Amino acid sequence: MEENRQTKRETLMAEAPIPGLILKMAVPTIVAFLINSIYSLTDTYFVHFLGTNATAAVSVNASLDQLIMMAGSMLAVGAASYSSRLLGARDGKKASQVLSTSFFGAFTFGLVVGVLGLSFTRPLVYLLGATPTCEAFAIQYADYVLLVAPFMACNFVMNQCLRAEGSAMLSMFGMGFGGILNCVLDPIFIFQFDMGVAGASLATAISKLVSFAILIFPYLTRRSVLHLSVRNVRIVKDILYQVVSVGSSSMFRSGLAVVSAIILNNIAGSISDSVLAGVGVSTKIMMFPFGIILGFGTGFQPVAGFNWGAKRYDRVRESFRFATKASIAIGLVIGVALALGADGLIALFAERDPEMVAVGALCVRLQCLVMPIHGWVAVANMFCAGLGEARGALILSSARQGTCFIPVVYPLAWAFGATGVASVQAVADVLSLALAVPIIRRVLGKVRRAEEALAAQGAPSRPV
Repeated sequence: MEENRQTKRETLMAEAPIPGLILKMAVPTIVAFLINSIYSLTDTYFVHFLGTNATAAVSVNASLDQLIMMAGSMLAVGAASYSSRLLGARDGKKASQVLSTSFFGAFTFGLVVGVLGLSFTRPLVYLLGATPTCEAFAIQYADYVLLVAPFMACNFVMNQCLRAEGSAMLSMFGMGFGGILNCVLDPIFIFQFDMGVAGASLATAISKLVSFAILIFPYLTRRSVLHLSVRNVRIVKDILYQVVSVGSSSMFRSGLAVVSAIILNNIAGSISDSVLAGVGVSTKIMMFPFGIILGFGTGFQPVAGFNWGAKRYDRVRESFRFATKASIAIGLVIGVALALGADGLIALFAERDPEMVAVGALCVRLQCLVMPIHGWVAVANMFCAGLGEARGALILSSARQGTCFIPVVYPLAWAFGATGVASVQAVADVLSLALAVPIIRRVLGKVRRAEEALAAQGAPSRPV
C-alpha cells in the first residue's frame, strides 16, 4: 500500500502536465494561507472594538509570530526542499529522517522561545514596538501565544513536508480547520467571556493546538509517505547541511522580517498609535494577496525540486516558465482589485480614526502597485529553494524585508513622515527585482548545463 502511494506520487510529479500539477499542488496551499489570513484579521477586527490602542497591540504581536517562525520556517523549508529532492531520487527512508530531525529540532526551538518569552514578556513587547499606551494589551496577547510556541514551530515543518510529498490537501485541512476555529472562538472569548485582548490570544493558541493535532495525525497513523519518529532523528552532517543551507534563507527572511517590523513599529509608534495601527492592519490585509502568491510558489517549489532530483530538466524549465507567467498575472489582477477597495477595507478596522484609515489605505495601494514584481520575485525565491540553490534563496528571501527594506526605512520616514512609513515596503519590493534577475539567469544557466551534460551521456531529460 505504501509502495503504491509512492509510485502514484512519482508518476504524478514526473508525468502530469505542468500547469495542472502546479495548480493542484498550489490551490490547497492557497486556500490554507487565505484561511490563515482570515483568522489573523479576525483577531484584529474583533479587537478593534476595544480601541486603537488594542489594535496597535495586536499589530505589535504580529512580530512575535514571525519570531517563532524563524527557526521553525528554516527547518521547514530546508526539510521540504531536501525531502522533495530525495523523493525524486527515490530515497524515502532518508527523506523521513530529514522530516523527523527537523520536526524535533523545531519543537526544541519553539520551547526555548516560549520559556524565554514568558520570563521576559514586558521587555519583549517593548522590543517588538509596543508603546506605553498599548503595553498592557500587548502583554495580554503575547502570553497565550508563547505557551504554544513549540507546537507552532512544528506546524511549519509538518505543513511544508506534507506539501513536499504531494499531500497538499492534508496540509490545507490542518491549517484551514484551525483558522476557522479561531474565527468562531474570537467573539466568544473576547466578548462573551469578557477576556478582551487575552481572549483573542487564547483563541489563537487553541487554534494552533488543533492544527497541530490534525497535521500530526497522518504521520502517527502512517497515512503519509514520510514517516515521523524519534527513531528517525539523525543529527548528521549531510542532513544538517542540506536543511540549514537551504532553510537558512527562510530563517533570515523571518529574522529580517522581525527586525524590519520592530524598526517600522517603533518609527510608526513614535508618530502615533494611529499610524502604528494603520500600518499593522494594512500588513494583515496584504496577507491575503501575499498568501495567494506564497501559496502558488509553495505549490511550484516541490514540482521543480522533485523533477530536478529526478533529472527531468525539461520539466524544471517548463515549471518555471509557467510559474513566472502565472505569478505576474495573479499579482496584476489582485493588485488592481485590492487597490480599488483599500479605503473601505481599512475603515472596517478604524471607522472612528481617519488618520489610521489614510495611512493604512496608502500602504495597501502602494504595495498593490508593485504586486506583480513581488509575485515574480517570490517564484524566483522558491525556484532557488526547490533546486537547492541556498545562496540565491538566501539573497532573495532576505531582500523584501531585509536588505532592500532596512536601508530605506529611516530615510523615507525622516523625509516623508507617515507617508514614508507607508511606502517603505513598496520601495523595497522594487529594489528586490534588481537582485532577482541576475540570480535567476545564473540558476537557469545551471539547469541548461545539467541538461546538456545529461544529453552528452546519452540519457535525454525527456523520457523516450
